[in-house]
Order: sequence, then C-alpha cells, then structure tokens
Amino acid sequence: MSDVSLAKTIENTTPTAEKTKIQPKEGFFLSRTKMNCRWTLRAAKGRWMVNISQQCSHGSIGLFVPPSPPLDPEKIRELQRFITLSKRLLVMTGAGISTESGIPDYRSEKVGLYARTDRKPIQHGDFLRSAPVRQRYWARNFVGWPRFSSLQPNPAHWALSNWERLGKLYWLVTQNVDALHTKAGSQRLTELHGCMHRVLCLNCGEQIPREVLQERFEALNPTWSAEAHGLAPDGDVFLTEEQVRSFRVPSCRCGGPLKPDVVFFGDTVNPDKVDFVHRRVKEADSLLVVGSSLQVYSGYRFILTAREKKLPIAILNIGPTRSDDLACLKLDSRCGELLPLIDPC
Repeated sequence: MSDVSLAKTIENTTPTAEKTKIQPKEGFFLSRTKMNCRWTLRAAKGRWMVNISQQCSHGSIGLFVPPSPPLDPEKIRELQRFITLSKRLLVMTGAGISTESGIPDYRSEKVGLYARTDRKPIQHGDFLRSAPVRQRYWARNFVGWPRFSSLQPNPAHWALSNWERLGKLYWLVTQNVDALHTKAGSQRLTELHGCMHRVLCLNCGEQIPREVLQERFEALNPTWSAEAHGLAPDGDVFLTEEQVRSFRVPSCRCGGPLKPDVVFFGDTVNPDKVDFVHRRVKEADSLLVVGSSLQVYSGYRFILTAREKKLPIAILNIGPTRSDDLACLKLDSRCGELLPLIDPC
C-alpha cells in the first residue's frame, strides 16, 4: 500500500468531527461535588439514564493535570523560534494533551492512574483469552462511555488543528485513543494506538461505531444498573465484580468477540502503520512532542528515528520524559496554556 493510499485509509476509518460530536442523551445530568467522581447508571421507563456526580466538567482541568511552574517568557520565545524555523513539523501527542479535556492519564505524578490507585490497565492477552475479562471490560466501558464520548477538544487540540490548516504542521501522530484531534478537525493524522470510537470483531474483522454497540448493550441489559467511583484513562470506570457478573455482552453477527479498535497493553502496533510513521518522521525537518513521557516504546522509537536523522526535537510535557537528553528544548507547561500562544506563521 502506498503512502498516499495508507494515509487515505487512516483518514477514512477515523470518525469525522460530525460523527464523534455525540450529544448527551435525555436523562444525562451533571452535578458537582468537592472530592470524588461517581456515576449511577440505570434503566428507567425504557431508556437509560446516567446520573453523574463528579469534580469533572469545568473542574476536571485541575483534577487530572499535574502542577506546573508559571509560564517562562524566555521558554515561550524559544518554542516560538523552534516553530518558526520548522518547515515540515511533525508533532507527536500523548495523554498529557487530553488531561485538560478531563481524561486522566497513567503516569502523571499524584494525578495519574498509577499514582491514584493500584489498578492496572487491561492486558491484550487477558482480553483475548478470557470471556469474564471481556465482560468486566465492557461493563466498565459501558458505564463510562456517555461521559468519555461527550468530551471535547481543549485549546491545545485546536491550536494543532490550526497549525495544520495554515500549513505549518506536516503530520500529527497521536498515542491517544480519544478522537479529540479528529473532533478538532485534524486530518493529517495517524492514530498510533487506534480509536475508542470504533469497535472491531476479532473473528471476521468487521468494524462498527462504538455508539452502535452502546445501543446493543442497552437492549441486552434493560434492568441492569451500576454505580462506579473513579475514572480510568481509556473511557472505562471502576465497578465491583458483583456488579459486572450479570452484565450481558453482545457478539458480532458472525458470533465472534468484539474489541475496541485500540492497542491494549501487551499488544503491538500494526507494522504497516509503524513504517508509515517512520517515513513521515524521515520527511520532517523537526519534531515536537506534546504531552507524552515517551515511556512506551511504540512512541519512543520515533524519537530514535528523529535522532538518527539529526532532527531538532522539542518536548512539551509536565515532568521528565524518556528523551529529555535528546531534546534541544524542554518545556514543563500545560499544553493548552502554551500552544495557543505560538504563532505558526
């Protein structure tokens, strides 16, 4: 497959901004408390209702973003010079760009999943081997989906979309699965780890929109209800084993098990997609990392390619990264606070 056709394939299988702008259903209520996030999901009078009590919405920015120092005017000028000199800029984003939209990450100090709980993300092999693991995953995802799918891009996503529109951004690679770049209008985009807004069959490979599966869940579980405490990074929430036990999970029309179209921990990125991104890196003249600690090799390997090509590398991330020693510029600031200040022209 050629570079152009692969790019078109990636673009065509990415949900458009119109498709992914999912409005909350009737019965979706939001109230705020000071300390915790809590969901109650129940069926009532033939429809599903989600009651959410959380410190999210407007309060979510501080909830999942680690503290950072005040913006340094000199650092802003340095990033401006870096962007101005870049003619074929490749940007790679990670979870840190989406925390300001209300999505927690795994590794941020004090606020990431690993710091808040002892829970681990689902493993690819466990999902494939175990029907109870799939049942637990889908029950948690079902409860979390209405909120996750309604989240919107923040100023950092919009800034990168604007850079693309103005011809500054050559290619965007995201490690995120939240579709927020697509919602912001980015098109020159590779979703390295897939997208939660798509579901595929592990048997026949058929893809369906995640919202279609949500309706099938509702039809199969008309009397099921659950209360969850706490957010996980990939759109799911925390449920007890007792709550999960009675949840029913549909199969594909062929009878095969369904899986979100994302790369779980322990899985590998499609080799064709990796080769495609390597080529985009080699065609670029600079690389900017936004909101990633680069601890996962699937993203870090492209930094190594950039180093081999002697590309200048800038990193915007709160806290240390795996590649700080390879960067000519490191900034510890909020993505949504800094990127809109940069003139891409």
